[in-house]
Amino acid sequence: MTEDSQRNFRSVYYEKVGFRGVEEKKSLEILLKDDRLGEFYVEKLCTFSQRFPLPSMYRALVWKVLLGILPPHHESHAQVMTYRKEQYSDVLHALEVIRFISDATPQVEVYLHMHRLESGKLPRSPSFPLEPEDEVFLAIAKAMEEMVEDSVDCYWVTRCFVNQLNNKYRDSLPQLPKAFEQYLNLEDSRLLSHLKTCSAVSRLPYDLWFKRCFAGCLPESSLQRVWDKVVSGSCKILVFVAVEILLTFKIKVMALNSAEKITKFLENIPQDSSDAIVSKAIDLWHKHCGTPVHSA
Repeated sequence: MTEDSQRNFRSVYYEKVGFRGVEEKKSLEILLKDDRLGEFYVEKLCTFSQRFPLPSMYRALVWKVLLGILPPHHESHAQVMTYRKEQYSDVLHALEVIRFISDATPQVEVYLHMHRLESGKLPRSPSFPLEPEDEVFLAIAKAMEEMVEDSVDCYWVTRCFVNQLNNKYRDSLPQLPKAFEQYLNLEDSRLLSHLKTCSAVSRLPYDLWFKRCFAGCLPESSLQRVWDKVVSGSCKILVFVAVEILLTFKIKVMALNSAEKITKFLENIPQDSSDAIVSKAIDLWHKHCGTPVHSA
């Protein structure tokens, strides 16, 4: 029996006895401690994250490395995080001095003001109306709060996640609605025809799905598995989550006869199916795209 076949046999056995992902967890632990990989370290972390779900105990660490918050070499992590904490405290203090925040300011709004200040986009008053990009930041920060316990980590991961969307995926995100239509047609052309008949295709909640990356749509326990793929190099996973939502609720959507009703339903889908939706979406993503690394 070859090494690969032995590994596959062990993986199947572990899953049957309830220890799904045991070998993957061990592989990640070895990878996180291996400094010999040099420039390939981040690439290997990306590959792992694209192929497997990240163990929850390592998710924040992997995200911080992939988003550039921490360097690849783990010996430097403590020192770099000290710098990150100092910067966090300095920005927080500055906002307190100019009375932009107080003890009563919700934490996600604190993160937003910090991000605005560091980006040179702080308005003259905290009462100024929010821009659409601010609403996106708040939605992502609110979801991130449920995934990342430490406030310093939460701010940095949220900030760098949003920056990734605005920079790395800037050209890709506007193309996702078209890709969604393409893949839905491949999976269920009748369902797409119904959406077109109802003039619903252009009115689907694309901002919720693609700009906010399903923050506020899926529960965080399911959402973090989608964000593993976004952080590690593919925003296209968002397309397949959207497609799978339509496939999962096909009967309900087919029974609705107006764009308004369809959109309203899709903005507030039942939460009890979210884990299955994400699992099927990841399978669908692999089916159509293989295992892309660093691909948008």
